[in-house]
Amino acid sequence: MRVVAALGGNAMLRRGEAMTPVAQRHNVETAAVALARILGAGHQLVVTHGNGPQVGLLAMQPGAWPLDLLGAQTEGMIGYVIEQALESVLRHDRPVVTL
Repeated sequence: MRVVAALGGNAMLRRGEAMTPVAQRHNVETAAVALARILGAGHQLVVTHGNGPQVGLLAMQPGAWPLDLLGAQTEGMIGYVIEQALESVLRHDRPVVTL
């Protein structure tokens, strides 16, 4: 069975946490453990994700780029972080692809 899991941008950041790369990576690693269980059960997995808090933070910076470019930047970053976390949890025994 193919399973689609959607992680909102808030899945990377718990209420009250500082929006730091360390906090966001930790939360993604926690999610990756749960996602790996889906694969371990023999399912195919597609992960989608949001980027609201991340793009919002960048948009408020002085001299921010246009929102479409910030969206592309944060979507790519988040996808890469999820890919890294899944590969680590899966011990690199299967391909993980980010689009």
